[in-house]
Amino acid sequence: MGFFKKTQKIQYDPVRQEPAVRRSICTGEMTVGFIDRETGKFQDLMKVNGQKGLDDFCREIGAKEIKTIY
Repeated sequence: MGFFKKTQKIQYDPVRQEPAVRRSICTGEMTVGFIDRETGKFQDLMKVNGQKGLDDFCREIGAKEIKTIY
C-alpha cells in the first residue's frame, strides 16, 4: 500500500474535443475542461486558481490557445 498517488497525464482527442476554460462572471471562478466539437457540450475537468493554474493546464495538454466561455 502506497501513500503517494500517481498522477495521470491529461489526454484528449484534439479532433473531437477543444480545450476551454469556463469562467464565472460573478465570482471569477475558473473551471477547465473540453468542449465536444460535435455536440458543443462542455465537460469540466477541474477548477484552477488564477492564471498560473490556467497556464499549467495549457502546458500539460500542449495548447497554445484556449477558448473562454462564460
